[in-house]
Amino acid sequence: MTLKKTLLASVIGAALAATLPATAAAETLRIGYSADPETLDIHEQLSGGMLRFSHLAFDPLVRWTQDFDFEPRLASDWEQVDATTLRMTLRKGVTFHSGNPFTAEDVAWTIERLKASPDYRTIFEPIADARALDDHTLEITTHAPYPLLLNLATYIFPLDREFYSGSTDNGQDKAEIVKAGNSFASRHLSGTGPFIVTERRQGVRVEFERYADYWDEASEGNVSRIVLTPIAENASRVAALLSGGVDFIDAVPPNDLDRVRQAQDTNLVEIPGTRIIGFQLNEARVEAFRDPRVRQAVAYAINQQGIADRLMRGFATPAAQFSPAGYSGHNPELMPRYDVERAQQLMAEAGYEDGFRIDMIAPNNRYVNDAQIAQAVANMLARINIDVNLRTMPLAQYWPEYDTRSSDAAMIGWHSDTEDSANFFQYLTACIDTDTGAGQYNYGSYCNEALDALVADADAETDLETRNAMLREAEQMLYDDAGYIMLHWQNLAYGARDGIAIDAVVNATDFPYLGDLVIGRD
Repeated sequence: MTLKKTLLASVIGAALAATLPATAAAETLRIGYSADPETLDIHEQLSGGMLRFSHLAFDPLVRWTQDFDFEPRLASDWEQVDATTLRMTLRKGVTFHSGNPFTAEDVAWTIERLKASPDYRTIFEPIADARALDDHTLEITTHAPYPLLLNLATYIFPLDREFYSGSTDNGQDKAEIVKAGNSFASRHLSGTGPFIVTERRQGVRVEFERYADYWDEASEGNVSRIVLTPIAENASRVAALLSGGVDFIDAVPPNDLDRVRQAQDTNLVEIPGTRIIGFQLNEARVEAFRDPRVRQAVAYAINQQGIADRLMRGFATPAAQFSPAGYSGHNPELMPRYDVERAQQLMAEAGYEDGFRIDMIAPNNRYVNDAQIAQAVANMLARINIDVNLRTMPLAQYWPEYDTRSSDAAMIGWHSDTEDSANFFQYLTACIDTDTGAGQYNYGSYCNEALDALVADADAETDLETRNAMLREAEQMLYDDAGYIMLHWQNLAYGARDGIAIDAVVNATDFPYLGDLVIGRD
């Protein structure tokens, strides 16, 4: 519902607006996101920002609708040939930005690259083979019956095989994936998506223009140009929207929801979220964290309801498990367990009554109120004599530090890539395996082999009721072991100027489909 009030202006908003492009034609969309894409290589970093970018410059085989159904994109049709084989029919007449034709060979090549990506290979481990039967028919075979193959297809954004093959003039492999490095793919792209990147200055600005030969003629999207300006600071981002400096912002902070909701010429769209926010305790660096009693003490020491009420202003749901309601593994018996006295008892039982000191890192522009939440958690841990040296930093600095696991504890948020419970476990708590990519985002080096085996068995179970029961059991095991410190599921809020029909293109996955966005329609 759209509510309006008198236009608000501020000194910071006026100053910021002066640094942004002047209001352009109706087909230009000026975005103020909390962060910009970290790279142009969509297989380099598995993050929300990169997946948003993927939907701008590339297209998936299928994508989620707002009701969590599958919508055909580059795959126009599919059929399950047998228990382990899915056959997909691909669209004809699609071209990459380079002008190269899109074929099934591009998809097969992309899947092999995904299987080699440090960030994606765990997701794609179930796939045994992908091969082109002809230019527009693809067969994907799994090692065993796998119930989530279409879910995976939402993360297959075909790359231009010819464009990314071969070597650069200095002998660099064009297809090489380099984490936080300077690779060909991190600086060049050729996708099938609705927009082409025309300018990129990391941390400053990214410009896009509509791809003239975009295949989706049925789309009513009329955005011809996008200017994306990263605005990390919440107040500055909201001020830019309210002062007219930008047309569309993400991550409206809880304390500004009413302000945006009631502003003149401005609309607010709120969506229940499924992204879990929490902390990981680095057992490789801190011996105390290897004791489940200490991990449990940390979980008991944190007032999740207080964070949700006071810092998030009700814009979050306190969590005691990965799976939100509606997910396959959601266990209704698991509740937050705030009890400082019990936390102190557990620390004493483990021999750490006097506590210890740790270093903790958190981003300050990725999750809603992330820096403030991290500070609140640090203050709460002081009550059980854990002295926290907290460092917060922009996302571009945070991911390299996170990837090297160089601190004692770290904040992480995770939206399930497959909209399924198992994905949380595979990435955040699985025993680290550099060969398979399991535990790629397991910052704490936590390892519970029985838990991993249960999740693996669930992923091979095609009877959904049985699978759901196994994943609920996995949530109970993780809760008992405190292998991940749960905080809350973060809701989503976007703000836009009148005439920007964002309600039609935003969704619970937090990947707005801006290629379909219509400007000039309330």
